[in-house]
Amino acid sequence: MGSLSRQLRETLVSYHSLNDSEWNIAKKSKDVTVWRKPSDEFSGYLYKAEGTVADHPRRIIEFMVPGPRRMEWDSLMTSLEIVKTLDEEGCCVVKYSTAGQLWNIISPREFVDFSYTCDYQRGLMSCGVSVEHREQNPGLVRGFNHPCGWFCVPAEDPDLSVLTGFIQTDLKGMIPQSAVDSAMAAGLVRFYRELTHALAAEPP
Repeated sequence: MGSLSRQLRETLVSYHSLNDSEWNIAKKSKDVTVWRKPSDEFSGYLYKAEGTVADHPRRIIEFMVPGPRRMEWDSLMTSLEIVKTLDEEGCCVVKYSTAGQLWNIISPREFVDFSYTCDYQRGLMSCGVSVEHREQNPGLVRGFNHPCGWFCVPAEDPDLSVLTGFIQTDLKGMIPQSAVDSAMAAGLVRFYRELTHALAAEPP
């Protein structure tokens, strides 16, 4: 898995280095902006989200990585199981399911991802990509995450961190692109809101 983690890291860093002119705004709220651009991996879009979060990078990432804590606050997730813990530090294979969205226009999905978390500059990055896994829950569509990830680094304000995410999910099935766009953009904004509330509700 060492080569996979290196490749995944390099891919996410390349996304983080893309010029601002390559992105188009998909949704903007008070604290979060979501952009999109055509993905190089599949026929859909690569989404970028960025906002500030009132906490330190390590604690923020601790709330985000696969595990029981993530299930406590992320309303999109309906189940999460660590299928395999790998020898390489910060790596695991995780199987999780997500709730239906947009009045179930997008039905519940299931994903199996390789997850990798490591230091990045003065903060951390946590990234993932879907992997092959035969077992599948009946009634759930198996989606596929192309390289995705989050960068969390200190902001100029010592009480804040800048959290930047890159998501490109193939939901599979016959879903209108407008529905995918709406769900992805709204879901990313909701993710920041729920994460912020969870951090505030559990003081360090």
